[in-house]
Amino acid sequence: MRKKRAFQFAFVMVFFCAGWTAQIWAQGFDVKPQYFTVNDFKLKSGQVLPEMKVEYGTLGTPQKDAAGNIVNAVVWCHGWSGSYIQGTTFYKKVFGPGNPMDPNKFFIIFPTALGSPGSSSPSTSGLGAKFPKYTFEDMISAQYLLVTQHLGIKHLAGVAGGSMGGSQTLQWITQYPDMMDWAIPIATGPSTTGRNVGIWGLMSETIKADPAYMNGDYTQQPRNGLRRAFMGTYLWYFSPAYYQREYKTPEAVMQGIENAGMGNEKMDANDIIWRNDAYIRFNTTADLPKVKAKVLVVGVNSDELFPGPTEFIPIAKAIKGAKLFSYDSILGHLGNIQEIDKANPAMLKFLKTASKKH
Repeated sequence: MRKKRAFQFAFVMVFFCAGWTAQIWAQGFDVKPQYFTVNDFKLKSGQVLPEMKVEYGTLGTPQKDAAGNIVNAVVWCHGWSGSYIQGTTFYKKVFGPGNPMDPNKFFIIFPTALGSPGSSSPSTSGLGAKFPKYTFEDMISAQYLLVTQHLGIKHLAGVAGGSMGGSQTLQWITQYPDMMDWAIPIATGPSTTGRNVGIWGLMSETIKADPAYMNGDYTQQPRNGLRRAFMGTYLWYFSPAYYQREYKTPEAVMQGIENAGMGNEKMDANDIIWRNDAYIRFNTTADLPKVKAKVLVVGVNSDELFPGPTEFIPIAKAIKGAKLFSYDSILGHLGNIQEIDKANPAMLKFLKTASKKH
């Protein structure tokens, strides 16, 4: 029975890694893709994207003050492999009436990050390896234009997200510190250092080592390299205790890893490498003391990607007045998705005092 559960959860992991979406999960939320195009989008490097497309979805209804300003907008940022739909699929336990992200209270905006398919990326732009390298600053600059220029929102109620979505949240509150009342970064760290540099760096190097990669000018995806890259990265998503409990034999361990390798089948090699390069350069450490938003940091105690002592606890210590909530989960990093409802009471309590109308 446990082997069966292990296989089933490994299969869920495949969906997580591939960014696939179980559309039935989102039907009750009715989140549909919309698009905003920015001409001559200048990147931090100085390079220019002649046309930069931002994909997004929304949930809830805008509420306006007497001057006509939207006062209840929230940006929810997705994880490494996601898109605009990830919030109401993988993090669906956070959304809905009575939950922290209640569409009856908030107008929630789900942007697909720059570099992730749906928005402009190496694969969707047609530029492939000629797509310029981008940073987290560029990702949030694109979202800022979506919010302010396209949606006409002058001030956000808040920003939130898990994993890479948590990193984007930190980038938001340090890059535009006057733009929001509150923020909830989940399962993330202040910068990419140490082992995490190695995890994302090795993932990219494994893909590049496949002869089919051809320095990014491939005609077919380098599937062997992608499969091995996903297999290796999978090791860090669950806790050691989970592996001990669920995989009782060497064969079972390897089968689980092999299943995870399937996660490459709907992803593009350059998209992954460009995103990993941006993640490796992510660093908000120096700017965290300047944050003005009220912040609740949420972490998973067994998270191997973002362990408390080196990752989420330092965020809370660096931001004046920040609150910290962490919880136990045998799932490790994936506990920030599958068991995120353990943090719902803490998030609801935080939002009661952090939310205000402008």
